[in-house]
Amino acid sequence: MDRTTKVSTQRPAIRPQALTVSPQARAAIKSQRPRCIWLTGLSGAGKSTLANALEVRLHEQGFHTCLLDGDNLRQGLCGDLGMSPEARKENIRRIGEVARLMVDAGLIVIVAAISPFRADREAARQLFPQNTFLEVYMSTPFDVCVQRDPKGLYREALAGRIKNFTGLDSPYEAPLAADCEIDTGELELSQACDRLWALLHR
Repeated sequence: MDRTTKVSTQRPAIRPQALTVSPQARAAIKSQRPRCIWLTGLSGAGKSTLANALEVRLHEQGFHTCLLDGDNLRQGLCGDLGMSPEARKENIRRIGEVARLMVDAGLIVIVAAISPFRADREAARQLFPQNTFLEVYMSTPFDVCVQRDPKGLYREALAGRIKNFTGLDSPYEAPLAADCEIDTGELELSQACDRLWALLHR
């Protein structure tokens, strides 16, 4: 190759494409207010169980929904990511971007993901219009989560077979001002679901 020939490594100019159908129009045809309700908390806190119960109730009432479960997304969209702080950051970035696209499509999106770091959850919030992102802190105590251990992960982590496990050798940063707090060690599933239903419709 001639020495005077330069290979550009810069990203080509990319400009947003104007779309005729707006997010508001997509929501109007579904007769609902799109929201992202984001459940964060330790493994075993009840995020997935509650998210599923809420989606069932919304579906039964005729709402258009999508549930983004952190473990399920790691089977595909985020399957190439590990558990380092950097990988966790990218995991939440991807989930946030997908959730935003779905809210733009007019859906009520329920996210169930540990999402341990405040900065990453705040970055996700900033993707959404004001009052569209609702953060729910599943504050179920650590000892209750360990006792439940629905997937056997705490047992493996305590035995040293899983590294960077949230709540043990990797930190969890609880929300400072969540839109809702739920301790499933104290509330029955139906009560917790009632609380989220009220949050969505307030």
